[in-house]
Amino acid sequence: MTRHLITLNSGSSSIKFSLYEADGGLNALAIGVIEMVGPGGRLVVRDGAGTVTHEEHWDEPLGPSFHTCAFQRVLAWRQRAFPDINVVAAGHRVVHGGARFRESVIISDAVVEELKTFIPLAPLHQPHNLAGIRGAREAWPHVTQVACFDTAFHFGHAFVHQTYALPRTLFDEGVRRYGFHGLSYEYVVRRLREIAPQHAEGRLIAAHLGNGASMCAIRGGRSISSTMGFSAVEGLPMGTRTGSLDPAVVLYLIQQKGLEPQAVADILYRQSGLRGISGFSQDMRELLASPRPEATQAVEYFVARIRHETGALAADLKGVDTLTFSGGIGEHAWQVRERVLEGLEWLGVSLDRAANRAGAAVISAAQSRVKVFIVPTDEEGMIARHTLDLLDRMGALQA
Repeated sequence: MTRHLITLNSGSSSIKFSLYEADGGLNALAIGVIEMVGPGGRLVVRDGAGTVTHEEHWDEPLGPSFHTCAFQRVLAWRQRAFPDINVVAAGHRVVHGGARFRESVIISDAVVEELKTFIPLAPLHQPHNLAGIRGAREAWPHVTQVACFDTAFHFGHAFVHQTYALPRTLFDEGVRRYGFHGLSYEYVVRRLREIAPQHAEGRLIAAHLGNGASMCAIRGGRSISSTMGFSAVEGLPMGTRTGSLDPAVVLYLIQQKGLEPQAVADILYRQSGLRGISGFSQDMRELLASPRPEATQAVEYFVARIRHETGALAADLKGVDTLTFSGGIGEHAWQVRERVLEGLEWLGVSLDRAANRAGAAVISAAQSRVKVFIVPTDEEGMIARHTLDLLDRMGALQA
């Protein structure tokens, strides 16, 4: 019987999911999202081509456990739309795997307990990832559950790219640089190997720009260094997160302003970034369309930090052959790409403005020494691939 997989990316009030046919290659049958809307909710499903095939709304609350109730509705939809398929596994995006999880794993009670210890490292994501795992295990108790980690791609960094200049005991306890968005970067490398293999194996700087944003130096398809570190706050400014910050600012907020740790965390994670600088929005589309000077300043700061980090990553790689843009902003905001790249001529980048504004796959000019690609990311596809590979390895071991 043909195997099918479902991938799950769980947030606080929404769950993104995809259904794949897994034998003979991965084929996306459905891509959906279920989310809270007011007191009730909404479920929208599209086919692999992006056409809406199902949509439903309801007013009654999803219940005290959003994730469990949501998965039950997803299961009900699947039973109606695909009653005869054989779902053998669910692959979950898990943001933080700590120093322990270097590859995807079958989820057990012991794994869940260990993943809970990483909640302080990714407070915006890890609790919701775990709630999604709990809900899926309750709703689908006979389906194998697999955790796929955003940190796993970055294992193997040199010590200088893992550590902070803190007492060594803290490093040994796990206070180190991990890096995130690994599923996205892994997909970018995989996609480049298909469309431009020589660029996948060279010196690559990949930019994942969205509400969460980071950049990664990649050589020979392997992560060398990343702008994100101990948490998903470091590096580039994001929708509501600060990006890199002098730690003395945190001390100032606690010691001089008298703020409690939770209030400081709220500033760092939810009140800063593009929203904090602009004072009104974290949405790049709104910022680019706004005549307000604060909006312009937010965009300029975002672009300046991308250029800054590009220089640092180029130093780590000892040169650059290829740049890629992915994520919601990276894939769709041509204005941001243009402003970034027109500040990188010194690096060997020559922009093709027309191609960039048209959203072409290659946006560097023919004479550009550095090749620049737009690579729409597919984290769900990578989750499905990791889940299938793990199932196949288990099957081989059991054979």
